[in-house]
Amino acid sequence: MRQTAPSATSSAHRTSRDRIAVVGYGYWGSKHVRVLSSIPGVDVTIVDGQTDRLAEAAAHYPAARLATRPEDVLGQVDALVVATPPGSHAAIALRALEAGRHVLVEKPLATSVEDAELLVKTADRRDVRLMVGHTFEYNAAVWKLRELVRSGALGRILYVDTARLSLGRYQSDVNVIWDLAPHDISIVSYVLDEMPSCATVWAHSHVSRQRADVAYLRLDFPRSQARAYVHVSWLTPNKVRQVTVVGEKKMAVYDDMSDNERIRVYDIGVDVQDIDTATGAHTLPVSYRTGDIVSPYIPFQEPLLLQDRHFVDCIRTGRRPDTPGERGLEVVRVLAATDQLTGVAGEDVVAGADVSTDVAGKPSVPLRPTADGRLAPA
Repeated sequence: MRQTAPSATSSAHRTSRDRIAVVGYGYWGSKHVRVLSSIPGVDVTIVDGQTDRLAEAAAHYPAARLATRPEDVLGQVDALVVATPPGSHAAIALRALEAGRHVLVEKPLATSVEDAELLVKTADRRDVRLMVGHTFEYNAAVWKLRELVRSGALGRILYVDTARLSLGRYQSDVNVIWDLAPHDISIVSYVLDEMPSCATVWAHSHVSRQRADVAYLRLDFPRSQARAYVHVSWLTPNKVRQVTVVGEKKMAVYDDMSDNERIRVYDIGVDVQDIDTATGAHTLPVSYRTGDIVSPYIPFQEPLLLQDRHFVDCIRTGRRPDTPGERGLEVVRVLAATDQLTGVAGEDVVAGADVSTDVAGKPSVPLRPTADGRLAPA
């Protein structure tokens, strides 16, 4: 990966310790504070506009500095972790990047393609690190799943099925797709090593008319010729976090809720039979094979700890993050495409890194760069 030296701007503000502000002390922000506080050489500042949250933070982390606004600490820190509601990600991150600070933004990077592009361009212009919190790309079980796919152990991948379901945690500024699907888009594209080129979506709001709370996505991956089916829900009684990869040779299931068998590999499948007789044409032309079920050992380390350690390392060395802003932008493009489709469920839209959708909410044609660098219909 590309590596650059730390920027002159950030170096001018560096001390012997790394000073990181966590903006937002909610569900994810509190986890970041816990993890960062455990990393040697890191001083944590907690920023939240709610006084009750700051009081709770002070009780748990008496050594941390407290503030109510990000702008009050920008001149006193080297980096920010943005863990606020998604709608505020872009504004907070942009202000920090313009000030020459490194930034880690929780998923999604932004709530529009335009904002995500601006963050990526600003980080490049200011020569600071921009990283997105795709935590599952730091998960050892996901690494193992990727290894199984890349090694060919599963054979040609036929499809991937994911389920991310639970009851509650309704969000005020995004629907269930923007809240939960970034994880699965990140996992599947990481495992297959490519971004989807086409998305189809069905989404519906069962409790409120404002935000869809149950959704199904179909993502098409052109190089592998595989499809992924993503199911997300805020309205399911049981918490489910599962990814199934179906190959021609074997199948693998990643269950994040399992304590000791997060990955299971099934030597099981279906073989298509040749039909060479009139009698055979009236029977099911497949045969089934079954074999062992193997659960490989996976040494577990908390993914958020690995992610935040990596962010600190990028601050210290100038290394390019493994999940850079560009990676977050790719996922935002897919999420934005689903927004265009929620009113026309069942139609396809191109949603890869080099394509877009129109503002009228209709499927667009693929876009390709022209000689002068602009995008035009292919």
